[in-house]
Amino acid sequence: MAGARRGELLRELYQKLWEAFGPQGWWPGETPFEVIMGAILTQNTNWRNVAQALAGLKADGLLNPRDLREMPEEELAQRIRPAGYFNIKTRRIKNFLEFFAQRFHDSLEEMAGEDLGLLRADLLTVKGIGPETADSILLYALHRPTFVVDAYTHRVLSRHHLAPEDCSYDELQNLFLENLPREVPLYQEFHALLVRVGKEFCRPRPRCPACPLHEWLISGK
Repeated sequence: MAGARRGELLRELYQKLWEAFGPQGWWPGETPFEVIMGAILTQNTNWRNVAQALAGLKADGLLNPRDLREMPEEELAQRIRPAGYFNIKTRRIKNFLEFFAQRFHDSLEEMAGEDLGLLRADLLTVKGIGPETADSILLYALHRPTFVVDAYTHRVLSRHHLAPEDCSYDELQNLFLENLPREVPLYQEFHALLVRVGKEFCRPRPRCPACPLHEWLISGK
């Protein structure tokens, strides 16, 4: 499929989702640091549980790099327990906080000013931070133009023949980066809309008849 046609279909997909759901207002969080912590905690769990863990830290004035870095691992694990896999996620948070202090001196401004490609590569060196988490941090916390790919993205695009079933994370991400304007608000909204349709309709067992994309079937030719 030619690049121009891919771009046209992606814009069409976006428009249909926007008309069906409207703006999603992602990512929830009062500060960029809260968004980063949410991106780490939301791995393998639902947002309601993450929000509960973050709310507890925030209520006690602990949602900041210094306090979390100084907090004993056992205490942090108990505080983020609602988010699930709390021992694993505690280690991931500590790994990020160590990286954040050493590389950027706890400065979000310094971090946001780094070259996008270098920053993404650096984030991927942090144990426990994979491409989806790194791109969530970049797009939603630091407002850098990269696209977040997740299971919903893959499912929606492969079922509508915009991407092959076996495409990699990078291949699917490049589909967006190469065929849409590199605009942060567009990438944020598009990803959030794909999550919305994926959660409500494009499930492992799809609910096609009621889906806003039901009549939007791409031949792939």
